[in-house]
Amino acid sequence: MIKHLQSLIAALRHELQQYGEMLALLDQQQELIISRAAEELYQLVPRIETQGEVLTEVRAAREVCRQTLAGALLRPAETTFQNLLGDLPPDYRPLVQALVEENNRLLARVQQRVRQNHLLLSRSVDMMQRLVNTLFPSRDPLVYNGYGRKTPPPAQPRPLYEAVG
Repeated sequence: MIKHLQSLIAALRHELQQYGEMLALLDQQQELIISRAAEELYQLVPRIETQGEVLTEVRAAREVCRQTLAGALLRPAETTFQNLLGDLPPDYRPLVQALVEENNRLLARVQQRVRQNHLLLSRSVDMMQRLVNTLFPSRDPLVYNGYGRKTPPPAQPRPLYEAVG
């Protein structure tokens, strides 16, 4: 059982590290959005996507470790961390609880930063859309589609003399 517990602790530490790396990337993304560094922002996107894939993998590995430990403790695989804590040796409980809580805190910070960055990017896109509409007014207003997004009407080709003059 101790072997399984140590594997779980290692998995929780690795997950914590990966959340920290994602948070650092999202902080960098936010700085690039605010400074309007479009090229650098564009280059950062694949790194964020890759880190998201890494996080998915480490969460899955941590889940396997949790389920294995639950099995070693003769508990159902679905047993939560909270319910497993009481079955752990007393010396390990504070460490496991602290790692789980810190992972949850970092996950919440990552989710918050993703929402903030999405909002900043959405506002930038809306501002650009207004600029484009000012330069090339459309005949049809923007409307919301079934997904709650604004969908511009299809662009109508304009004769060259009308677009320039």
